[in-house]
Amino acid sequence: MSTSRAVPLALIGWLVCVELTSGVLQGWYVTLTPDIARHLDVTDADVNWFEAGQLLLSALFVPILAKLGDMHGHKRMLLLSTAITAAASWWIAFAGDFTSYLIAFSLQGAYAVWLPLEVALIFDRGRRTGVAPSTTRRAAGLLVIALEAGAILGALGSAAALGAFGDAIPPTLMVPAAIVTLTFFAILWGVPESEPLPDRRLDAGGFVLLALSLLTITSGLTFLKIGGLEAWWGWAVMALGVLLLLPFGRWVLGKTDPAIDLRVMRQPSMWPVQLTAGLVGVSLLGAQTPLATYAGTDPSLGYGLGLDATGRSLLIGVYLLALIVGAGALAALSTRIRPRLLLIIASTLVGVGYLLLVPFHLEVWQVFACMAVAGIGSGALVGALPAAAAAAAPRGQTGVATGMTNTTKTIGGSFASSIFAIVLAVGAVGTAASLGGYIVVWIICGVTALVAAAALVAVPRLAFADPEPVIEAIPGATPAPRS
Repeated sequence: MSTSRAVPLALIGWLVCVELTSGVLQGWYVTLTPDIARHLDVTDADVNWFEAGQLLLSALFVPILAKLGDMHGHKRMLLLSTAITAAASWWIAFAGDFTSYLIAFSLQGAYAVWLPLEVALIFDRGRRTGVAPSTTRRAAGLLVIALEAGAILGALGSAAALGAFGDAIPPTLMVPAAIVTLTFFAILWGVPESEPLPDRRLDAGGFVLLALSLLTITSGLTFLKIGGLEAWWGWAVMALGVLLLLPFGRWVLGKTDPAIDLRVMRQPSMWPVQLTAGLVGVSLLGAQTPLATYAGTDPSLGYGLGLDATGRSLLIGVYLLALIVGAGALAALSTRIRPRLLLIIASTLVGVGYLLLVPFHLEVWQVFACMAVAGIGSGALVGALPAAAAAAAPRGQTGVATGMTNTTKTIGGSFASSIFAIVLAVGAVGTAASLGGYIVVWIICGVTALVAAAALVAVPRLAFADPEPVIEAIPGATPAPRS
């Protein structure tokens, strides 16, 4: 059965528009970071707090909104998260000081739940057809293509808008706010609602415990990034956050409809997916800044590419195009290759791409080639992981399962970002990080991806696949003998 028959193409088309907007948001503000810092009269280092705040809020937003989507309809939560994102985007445009911008930019992190909710919507629509898993993987690949294309458009559009408005920041930042506002109405008029299970309750106690744990862990990581490895209070706060998972676990195991059903999460078709999301987040979210700084390092030090802003943007563009190729491969091969094997291949490509940087990092073409290999694997995983989680989850928990892939990915990226900042500071030459620090970063990214590939081997061979068709017996026919 084709995707158009299993899930209306109109639905996928509207959701593609949503992911285009998500990509625009991700590309727009990153490109304008130095200009925003000057507009707010803060240092470049202070800008890191914006990303940290948004990652923290998104880690808290995603599981709660995903659960509410399972309870009350995924479209409703998609609308709510878009309304929050639109309001925050308009606030960003008019924010004139560090604190208000930090709060607004953090709240904008609500858009992180869009892709999990979209995957849950698509899976819900395809559930009645018997081909929901393959349909969802194919559609998720198209959504990721739209996401990365939007990131490219955002990066290019922000620079063009800044020039058109005479380097004025407020009108430049109004453009993404207007786009998000239009996206709200696109969802309202074009996206149908899913069918939530009735008589569900929100496990407020479980979410409070989870939020406290995530908040404490990410705060500890931030303290480590600021104070370095010797900042014992950072390790203490992070250890406290991990310990808070124990009462959370006891709480949810005693609930019939918990915040996060750990019984589902520990199934052999689910825990490797969530683990993979966390491990791949190390490279997908944590390694992009080291890549940009290495590309700009002066080759006179014996390493680095010495690329200017245009060259660095070209490198990032190649990586984004590789993500698109990987997402396209997911859409094209989702019915030809078993899902588990597809995930293993994609994780392996990420690992191989980063490990190849260890011996091959002195020439521009070498770095471009290695990042292309890693990007293809990452692009496939971005769409395949939430689709796999949806296929492994029971009805009524698809939103939570897909949302958890985003949450674990964010935690993995936050942890890696903090560790990489510390590693790159050791042995730094002036303002440039040491070559040994970069090699450690690449090894960590490669090894974690290969560990994810090994964990996926534990997934049952036919997991995430469409159910085999049942052949009905013909009346009067003689049954075949059993072997």
